[in-house]
Amino acid sequence: MTETNKETVPASSSEPKSSLIPVGKAPECEPDEELLYDLADLFKVFSDTTRIKILFTLMGRELCVADIADETDTTQSAVSHQLRTLKQAHLVKFVRDGRNIVYSLADDHVYTMLNVGLNHICE
Repeated sequence: MTETNKETVPASSSEPKSSLIPVGKAPECEPDEELLYDLADLFKVFSDTTRIKILFTLMGRELCVADIADETDTTQSAVSHQLRTLKQAHLVKFVRDGRNIVYSLADDHVYTMLNVGLNHICE
């Protein structure tokens, strides 16, 4: 692949093919309805201020529910509830550390979405 072609090749034929659409270019074809539905669901997850606070709090570090609650000035119950939604959307991951569960951002895509969104509204 060349640097100008940012297409991602799926690891297997059962995975959906995805590609980045260059800025200013029209997509080659419209994504299917299921993919559009999934994308809309992903954006819905970003519609809650508490979830956004949690995501920003987890940038670059791993925290337990109590620490996230302290940092976001939110109850542990509310944090746990929102983390469930974030886990279902694959935006956060967790590992068990003894009796605690430690949360972090799932991958670099989450950083990118947060940074691009923030950059967009700050322009």
